[in-house]
Amino acid sequence: MQLECYWGWKSMTKKLFPGFPMGAEVTPVPNLFFTTVMSQVDDIAELKALLHIFWLLSRRRGYAQFVTYNELISDPILMSGIEGGPKPRDEVLRQALDQAVQHGTILHLSLERNGELEDAYFINSEIGRKTVDRIQRGQLPQLVLAPKKGEITEAVSASNIFSLYEQNIGILTPMIAEELREAEKLYPLEWIESAFREAVALNKRSWKYISRILERWAIEGKDDGKPRRDFKKEDDRDKYIRGRYGHMVKR
Repeated sequence: MQLECYWGWKSMTKKLFPGFPMGAEVTPVPNLFFTTVMSQVDDIAELKALLHIFWLLSRRRGYAQFVTYNELISDPILMSGIEGGPKPRDEVLRQALDQAVQHGTILHLSLERNGELEDAYFINSEIGRKTVDRIQRGQLPQLVLAPKKGEITEAVSASNIFSLYEQNIGILTPMIAEELREAEKLYPLEWIESAFREAVALNKRSWKYISRILERWAIEGKDDGKPRRDFKKEDDRDKYIRGRYGHMVKR
């Protein structure tokens, strides 16, 4: 009876999450986060900030991948879950990020923007470490920072091929992103979707395998035997012959 009363009280005070729908998008998080990092995290604000950074960066395109303090402090999703208590919420967030840096989960770098310093945070991965190193060496002088608090930007939807990759293979890297962009120019979207489905069905979850499927279809034709030139105008075939896979096309 006590359990039923408690559950009923919780139901009235907080709306229950209805559950994850079929086909819901997922955010890739390294297994080491659960086996190593979580045992070091004893602050709920730090945990929420870390997971939110993983989520933000999984949706981000381009190079280099990082988030800024201003971006985080102005994010209503993150800040609605940060309990301030006697401390201001911005102070709680700053402390959570500092703790994550001390634990080695994220990397911190101060970047100059319009004469002002901006705190940037990177996932402590191989890509993140290389990016920080390149920035410190001055090899990435033109970085597009996230909008400052109060700035309004138009949301840009992710490319469908990027979503396919992240949902079926894993974390998107700058090198893979470039190859995906090239594939979008070379092949019809229905080919790309079909190649992903075939690879997943065979449990061959790699872009290398998928690209080979597309290359084979470009040479031999797909399903109905139509070559690629039947899908797009003849000029596209000329570009295809001159491109990366030109040596594979019968002239």
